[in-house]
Formats: sequence, structure tokens, C-alpha cells
Amino acid sequence: MARTGFDIVRSTDNRGGVDEFIPFEATMRAARSAGLSVGDYIDEVMNGTPGATRSTIEELAARGVFAAGPDTVLEIGPGSGRYLELTLKECAPGRYEIYETAQPWADHLVETFGVVARPVAGFSLAPTPDASVDLVLAHKVFNTLTFLGTSRYFLEMARVVRPGGRIVFDAMTETCLGPDTMRAWAAEGGTGHDSYPAALPRGTCVDLFASLGCELEGSFLAPMGVGTTEVLVFAKAT
Repeated sequence: MARTGFDIVRSTDNRGGVDEFIPFEATMRAARSAGLSVGDYIDEVMNGTPGATRSTIEELAARGVFAAGPDTVLEIGPGSGRYLELTLKECAPGRYEIYETAQPWADHLVETFGVVARPVAGFSLAPTPDASVDLVLAHKVFNTLTFLGTSRYFLEMARVVRPGGRIVFDAMTETCLGPDTMRAWAAEGGTGHDSYPAALPRGTCVDLFASLGCELEGSFLAPMGVGTTEVLVFAKAT
């Protein structure tokens, strides 16, 4: 059950990056005031989905995503770092790269967790060499982007992952969009959300990655807003 009685910090300008949607200073203060970690505050108070981040990471662990002990991890759009923090508890990579557009959050993650912040330019992972990453992650990112932006990131993810490595991301596929859920989103969304939440055909994801040598290992649903998002796990052919 979501906690009540706490102030919910959320910018009215939610069309930009995470620093507009989840402002850094205000969110940090509110989490401290509530006696919660930033991740738990976002899950419980802001999103009303307590335990969502932890359950996603636990499910990935159960599916063996971290079992090989990835030495290099890359995360697109870590934002507050709530998935990053729990990922680091499941594995101990020698290098963890992030691509984050919100500078205050990026600086915080570098200082707190010792990750490497790469410069962001468009939808490119150009600073990261080909086939150099064991595990590529993106949580709650592609539900906020346009189709073309997502497509460009998908191509880049397949480029940087090593043979035998994994790619993990979530998308609002048709699996998540029954009639009742669509009605709930329509009622909840209001105005000003622009591309959020963005739907993406599941077959499109699977077919594109298959053409890039990445096979779908499995998927599961995770909470998001008034509905769900589908977490997909791909493995790059050796």
C-alpha cells in the first residue's frame, strides 16, 4: 500500500528530462523528510507503487541476469539511480557507465556510487565502443520517448553489448494495454504529458533485436502508473 500523509514533489513541467519531472533538490528534501530512501520515496509516495523497483531487480536476478557477474554495465537514463543502486547490490562491475540528461542527478550518481557519466548527445551512445559492455539497462525510459528516439537507442544498445551479453529494458507493449488499462490511462493522463506514456509494439522490439543478433530470453510485467510496463531481456549471440 502506498504511504500517505507526505508531500508529493512533482514538477508541472513533465515534458522534459527527469530533472523537470523529478526535481533533484526538492525530491531529496522530501525523501529525507519522509524518512525514506530516494528510491523508496519515488516508488511509494510519488508513483504509488511501493516495492516496484526492488521487485523488478529481484525478478531480473531470479532470471540470471546478474549471475555471470557483468564487469561492465551501461544504464541509459538512470535518473534518481533507484535501479542503479539495487543493481550494484546484485553485481560488482568494474565499470558502470551512465547516460543521463539531468545534470544534478548525474552528478549525484557519480559522487554517490562512483559511476562514469558519459556525455549525452541526441540518442547516441557514441562514447562507448562497439561490443564493450556486458549488460545494458534502461528502466522506465522508453515509455517517455518518441518512436524514433527509442529506435535509435535500440540500435546503439545492440552495438555496444558484447557477444554473450544482455540487454534489459521495459516498454509499454500491447501486453500492457487492455481496454480497461487504456481507459485508466486516458482518465489519469490529463494534459501536458506529451509522449508519456508511449506505447511500442512488442513484435517490433523483438524483430529488430533479432535482426541485430539479440534473442529474447524472456519478459515479465512491472507496475507503472495506473498500468504496467513489460520488461524484456535479450541475449546477444556469441
